[in-house]
Amino acid sequence: MFQFSALTIIALLVAFYGGTYLLSLLIKKDKETTSGFMVAGHSVGFGMGAASMTATWIWAASFYAAATSGYKYGVSGPIHYGFWGALMILFIYPFGMRFRELAPNGHTLGELIHARHGSSSQLILAISNIMGSLISLMVNFTAAGALVSVLSPLSFQTGVIIAGVGVLSYTLTSGFRASVFTDFAQLVALMAIGIVIIPAVLFSMGGPAVMVSGLSNLTFEQQNFFSSEAFFQQGAPFFVAVLAYAIGNQTITQRLFAIDKTKIKATFVTATVGYAGIVIGLGMIGLMAVTIGVEPLDGNMNNLIPQMVSTYLHPVFIALFFILVIGSLSSTADSDLSALSTIMMADVYGKNIAKEGKVKPKTMMLVGRGTMIVATAAGLIFASFKLDILVMLVFVGALWGSIVFPVIASVYWNRVTNTAFTAAVIVGLLFFCIARFELIPIVGITALFFEVMASVGGAVVIGLMVFGFLGRKIGLLATVIALLFMLIFATGFLRQYMVLIASLTAYGVSTIVCVIVSLMGNERFDFDLIQQRVGSYDKKSKVDAQPAPDA
Repeated sequence: MFQFSALTIIALLVAFYGGTYLLSLLIKKDKETTSGFMVAGHSVGFGMGAASMTATWIWAASFYAAATSGYKYGVSGPIHYGFWGALMILFIYPFGMRFRELAPNGHTLGELIHARHGSSSQLILAISNIMGSLISLMVNFTAAGALVSVLSPLSFQTGVIIAGVGVLSYTLTSGFRASVFTDFAQLVALMAIGIVIIPAVLFSMGGPAVMVSGLSNLTFEQQNFFSSEAFFQQGAPFFVAVLAYAIGNQTITQRLFAIDKTKIKATFVTATVGYAGIVIGLGMIGLMAVTIGVEPLDGNMNNLIPQMVSTYLHPVFIALFFILVIGSLSSTADSDLSALSTIMMADVYGKNIAKEGKVKPKTMMLVGRGTMIVATAAGLIFASFKLDILVMLVFVGALWGSIVFPVIASVYWNRVTNTAFTAAVIVGLLFFCIARFELIPIVGITALFFEVMASVGGAVVIGLMVFGFLGRKIGLLATVIALLFMLIFATGFLRQYMVLIASLTAYGVSTIVCVIVSLMGNERFDFDLIQQRVGSYDKKSKVDAQPAPDA
C-alpha cells in the first residue's frame, strides 16, 4: 500500500488541527456562560445545526462499516447501512420537540428525567452515556492511530496521541460551541472530498461499465436489491441499534437542546438527507471492491477503503481521504467530549453534588473542562491498549435499547413511575444478556418465548415511530398490526437471527415491565413541574425546592 513520509503526515495533522483550533478562537468568548459551554445558549441556527448533526452522526466506524456492508451484501448493502441510520435522525426530532417543550432550559435528557422521576433513573442515563461516550472516544482515537500507522511510518500510538491532543485543544476553549462551529467546517470538507473521492475511485478502476460487468461475479443474494439476508443480518439489527442510540446518546440530545426550537424540524430533515448521501456513497466503495474481486488486505475489512483509495488514486487524493477520515472521527470525538462534560456539569455536579439552589457557575465550568481533560486521557490510554470493545459496545447498545420506551413513555404518560422506569431498564437488560450471549439454551419453548418478546419489541419500535409523526391513536393501531404480523411470521423463524432477537427483546421486555409496574401504582405526574425543576445555572437557580421523588 502507498505510504506518506512521517513529515508529510505530521504536516497534514498540524494543518488540520491547527486550522480547527484557529476556527475555535473566532468564537471564543472572554467570559463563557455555563449555558453557552453546554448548549451554545439554545440558539444554534439551521445551517450550523444541520451540519453539526450530520458530522456527529458520521463517525470513523461509518466509513468501514458502510464499505463492509456493500462488500458483504452487494447492491442492497449500502442502503441497509445508510438509509436506516438516516431514518433514525428523522425519527428523533418529534420527540426532541417534546423534550424542549417540557424543559426549555434543559441541557441533558438526564436533567429532564431527574425532574420527572428522581436520581436513580437519571443516573441510569448518566452512566450509560459516560460509558458510551468513552467507548466512542476510544474507537475514534483507535481509528486515527490505525490510519496513521497504515499510511505512514509513524506508530499507532503516535497517531492516537496527536488525535487526542488535537481534539482536546479546540474543544476545551469553548465547549459545545466549538464542537458545533468546527463540525460545520468539517462537514463541508467531508462533502467536498466525498464528492471527489468516490467518483475518482470508480473511474480509476475503469468506470461504471467495469462495475456493471462485475455484477455477474456476485451471488444471487448480493445482486438482489431486496435481499432478505441483507435485511436480517445487517439492516434490521442496525435499525434497532441506531434507534436506541438516537434516544439514549447525549451527543444527540445535546443538539436537540442547543438548536433554536423553531429550526429543529428543518435541521433534522436536512441532516437526514446529508447523512444518507455521504454514507451510502461510502458504502458504494465496498460494492465496487467486490464487483472487481478485490480481497481485503490481511482479511481485515477495515483495510478495504484505505486499500481501494491507495490502489486506485493519486497521492493527492489519498491525502484528501486522510483528512476526510480524520475530520469525521474528530467531529464525533469532540461531540463526545462536550457530552461528557455536560453530563458531569449538569447531571452529576448540578443535580447530585451541589446543594439545591446553590450551583456555582464557575465551579460548574471547572468541572466541565476538567472532565474533558480526564476523558481525553482515559480515551488515549484505552485506545493505546487496543482493547476489544465489542462486548462493551453490545452492552451499552442493550442498555440504550432498554431505556427507549421508558424514556418516551415518561414524557407523554403521567402514570410512569420511577420504580417502573428503573425496573424496566434492569429487567430488559437482563433478558437481553440472556439472549445475546445465549446464557441458557435458546431452543424449543425458550426460543418461542424470546421470539414473542422480540415480536413485542418490534411492534413497539414501529408503534413509537408512527406515534412520533401521526399521534397516539394511529401509533397504537400500528403497534397492534405490527404485533400480529410479527407473531404470525416471526415465531419459529426469528430464532435464526439471535442478534436481532436479543436487541428486540430489550425493547419488548422493558416495555412490558414499564407498563405493568406503572399500572400497579396510582401516581399522576404534573408535567408542568419539569419546567420548574430544570432551570438555568447562569441565573439564580430555579431548581424546585422540593426534590423529585426518588426510588
